[in-house]
Amino acid sequence: MTIRQKLSQFAQYRRTVRELSSLDNRQLADLGITRGDIDAVARGKAL
Repeated sequence: MTIRQKLSQFAQYRRTVRELSSLDNRQLADLGITRGDIDAVARGKAL
């Protein structure tokens, strides 16, 4: 994997964390996740 691909993955991870973090707890619950799940969900999305 190239550095460019790694940077792209990291950018996708940060974008996902930022978007999910902006939701309130009720919206997260509607998606079936909690605040504690955001990191894992973002890592799964970026891979």
